[in-house]
Amino acid sequence: MNRKLPSLVGAGIGLTLFLAVALLPAVLYGGYAGLLLAGGIVGTPVQPGLVVRALVFFGMALGVVGVGSLFAVLGAVVGAAVGALAGPVRRPASAEGRA
Repeated sequence: MNRKLPSLVGAGIGLTLFLAVALLPAVLYGGYAGLLLAGGIVGTPVQPGLVVRALVFFGMALGVVGVGSLFAVLGAVVGAAVGALAGPVRRPASAEGRA
């Protein structure tokens, strides 16, 4: 029996849920964090230069990867839990069956 299948299905559902619900907020808050980082490094108000744009892009990418991996891991955990709870019940071999 393949014990990885519920985890993989859960991770897929988690990533699908991420794409449907959390992609835009992850990009938005990651860009905001990148802008705060750029303001701390080059000073405020920030000028639209190459370094600032790179830091904002880095924040956006980090936000998407971080939140996406969180959704995937939590989906895999939920999938594994559901697979363990809904899986077949294994009964111990009784002494009468062996004799």
